[in-house]
Amino acid sequence: MEKEETINPDIENKDIPKDENGNNLNESKEEEISIEDQVKNLEDKLSRTLAEMENQRRRFEKERDDAFEYGGFSFAKEALNLIDNLERSKISLENDEDLKKNSLYEKISEHLDIIYNDTLSIFKKNNIEQIKCINKKLDPNFHQAMLEIEDDTKEPGTIVQEIQKGFLLKDRLLRPSLVGVSKKPHKEENKDNKINENKENKEKK
Repeated sequence: MEKEETINPDIENKDIPKDENGNNLNESKEEEISIEDQVKNLEDKLSRTLAEMENQRRRFEKERDDAFEYGGFSFAKEALNLIDNLERSKISLENDEDLKKNSLYEKISEHLDIIYNDTLSIFKKNNIEQIKCINKKLDPNFHQAMLEIEDDTKEPGTIVQEIQKGFLLKDRLLRPSLVGVSKKPHKEENKDNKINENKENKEKK
């Protein structure tokens, strides 16, 4: 009768390193590596989350600051109609010869001036200021040219007429100034053209 061979598990696993508690060291190393990877992944996720939170905080602060500084932008833009209407009233009053003969003309004119100046003062207190443009070079960021005016005393492109006032809210444009800019008189332009033509003819020869 053949004897059954029994395999001693300790002999079978004798080459597998064990720790003090008899646990497989290879398995514990794998577990340790796995845990380290998980920790790194968690650290990466935490870093990304913190960075995103910081970006959101900055965006919120910028939006808050913009809302505080420019929250009344639309209202301020609409309020410019007050200035326009007051200016039209003043021009209409000054051009009415019959009204000028009336004894109340001076008082009406004075009251309009007071209201006009008070309105500008209120605007200024709320950081709404008029764009200065006369005798300035045309700047498309602040001015919009509506017409050209012949003027031999000014450099071409110089603002010589203000058609409608422009305004800024702090550093933001509410509306551009509508202006007229200087250009060379017609005779001077023809003279310059002839000079240029003569130069070109000489060069060709």
